[in-house]
Amino acid sequence: MSPVFDFFFGAYTAYDTTAIFLEAIAVLFGFLSVWYAKQNKIAVYPTGMISTALFVYLLFQWMLLGDMLINIYYFIMSVYGWYFWTRKGSENGHTPISIVQKKEVVWMVAIALGSLIFVYAIYSFFDKWDSWVSYVDTLTTAIFFVGMWLMARRKIENWIFWILGDLISVPLYFYKGLTLTSLQYLIFTFIAIAGYRTWKMHYSNSLLTEKE
Repeated sequence: MSPVFDFFFGAYTAYDTTAIFLEAIAVLFGFLSVWYAKQNKIAVYPTGMISTALFVYLLFQWMLLGDMLINIYYFIMSVYGWYFWTRKGSENGHTPISIVQKKEVVWMVAIALGSLIFVYAIYSFFDKWDSWVSYVDTLTTAIFFVGMWLMARRKIENWIFWILGDLISVPLYFYKGLTLTSLQYLIFTFIAIAGYRTWKMHYSNSLLTEKE
């Protein structure tokens, strides 16, 4: 193998073929989920649930507990988001895109702090405070927890949290030896930027429609 290939994918020599295959499938459905989210399509949730379920299994096998907890939360919030998005909240029978209100900031802070405390407790119980990666995992968990909650409630600001979390995750997962997942987060970053612009346009158009 070439030095370049070894640099990017050398870690996979320690994984079995099934794990690599499952990671590739999880990444594929992750792409589909984020793309559907950008397009404001309800399919974001069933595709996301397949991806997160696979990642929960893989991350448990690799004992990456913080990442596993993120994906368990994603799965639960996908169920909630699927319900919330299809709730009758507008003329077309769907909850409309909106911006964060002051009272929701309190929930955002509570979710962030709650996730930090929860992950701290889990890592302490399993004695996983063995490197700087654990501390970054805790931070990304808080960021993604808030982002997922905002997406489930169809708030434009969810994309800001995804962009921040994705940017941190690209080098983090590469360092962990999960090159496919690292590349996934790199592409996620660009999709999230496009998603923010798309949702903002939808929101602006809805305000214009209300004024007419």
